[in-house]
Amino acid sequence: MTNQKVHSHEEILQATNAIRKKLVGKSLTYREIYSIMDQIAKKRLGDVLTTYFAASAYSKGFSNQELYYLTKAMVETGKQIHFDGIVADKHSIGGVPGTRTTLVVIPIVAAAGFRIPKSSSRAITTPSGSADSMEVLAPVNLSKEKIIKVVKKTNGCIVWGGSFGIAPADDIIIKVEQPLLLESYDKILVSIMAKKVAFGSNHVVIDLPYGTTVKVHRLDDAKLLKEKFEYLAKKFNIEIRVLIHKTNEPAGRGVGPILEAREALRVLQQKQNRPADLEIRCINLAGNLLDICLKDSPKKLQSFIKKNYGNSFGWATKILHEGLAFKKMQEIILEQGGNSNIDSEDLRPGRYSFEVKASKTGNIKSLDSKNITLISKILGAPSKKGAGIFLNKKTGEAVKKDDTIATLYSENKNSLEQGKNSISNFSLAKII
Repeated sequence: MTNQKVHSHEEILQATNAIRKKLVGKSLTYREIYSIMDQIAKKRLGDVLTTYFAASAYSKGFSNQELYYLTKAMVETGKQIHFDGIVADKHSIGGVPGTRTTLVVIPIVAAAGFRIPKSSSRAITTPSGSADSMEVLAPVNLSKEKIIKVVKKTNGCIVWGGSFGIAPADDIIIKVEQPLLLESYDKILVSIMAKKVAFGSNHVVIDLPYGTTVKVHRLDDAKLLKEKFEYLAKKFNIEIRVLIHKTNEPAGRGVGPILEAREALRVLQQKQNRPADLEIRCINLAGNLLDICLKDSPKKLQSFIKKNYGNSFGWATKILHEGLAFKKMQEIILEQGGNSNIDSEDLRPGRYSFEVKASKTGNIKSLDSKNITLISKILGAPSKKGAGIFLNKKTGEAVKKDDTIATLYSENKNSLEQGKNSISNFSLAKII
């Protein structure tokens, strides 16, 4: 056996011992955590051992010190990008289907003059991640060199973080978590912060929704997550603002890669049929991000914004309403290799559709995000870009018997039939 093989075997054994140690609830040192991340990143552990590690994170959790070690190791076992000055970013915890804020917030902030290289994830627990929806508009698998070029030219990008080896261990762990829709709060935290650090972000806003049918269920859990985000941000010298809000339904009506991309473009283009709730959410996120960026900007810019727009939220609103954000998005799409002449109405979901009808007259009391996600996945999302659900009715809206409350879309007949047949067991809406 060669020295290289012996060395590799020893490294695998060290990582395996560390996983075993974590499974019984013991704390890990930085060296042990680094060995696990390193071996996962080098694809030496395989799916079974990687799944054991993911499961240990879910059941046992990590101390704050271990979270710092995990984030640091995840960054150091992958590639990194550096930009000078203020580097902005935003991230949503996820778990809310159909809330595609990234495709609106990034061009607003980039149009304001701040650099905002966005490393987006693919879907784990929802029918579409930001990378899945952006891929409808432009390639997201870009090289490090291409990303730097796009950001220097446009101030922003929306790419898949796994395309060139940023935090590679994270993307492998995500793959083993997908079948069970399994993702611990600690894993969410580390995954997000590792990619912010690797992309050189130093001003970050975190969108943290909680509710009975989304990823984070309780306000107490949301508050604990916020504290952990702030702890890690301080460790990596990042200015952070964590926005906690209660939600149980999508912001917008489209669920699935194409439908969500269409919603975001409608907001950017200020179309009559744009979703108002998605626009409000995007302005809030962009305004908060511009606010923390402004605090570290020259006094001259701060005075100019206060005089002309009142505050950062007024600034974000003006950028969006005047079409500057859409123009910036067109630039980003073009530089990433997509068609910049795209119109929201050019985006068509799957050719096979079915209208879900109201069983009685009344009002929509609530939508079930978990069931919306489940049915969307049965229809083929996110791998089938045209699959998903359009919510014709949302909470608080009146319905008459046999009104269409949702439209299912699929790219093939079999998936549509499965989606239709599942509706009786997994209701999308409650009517009272």
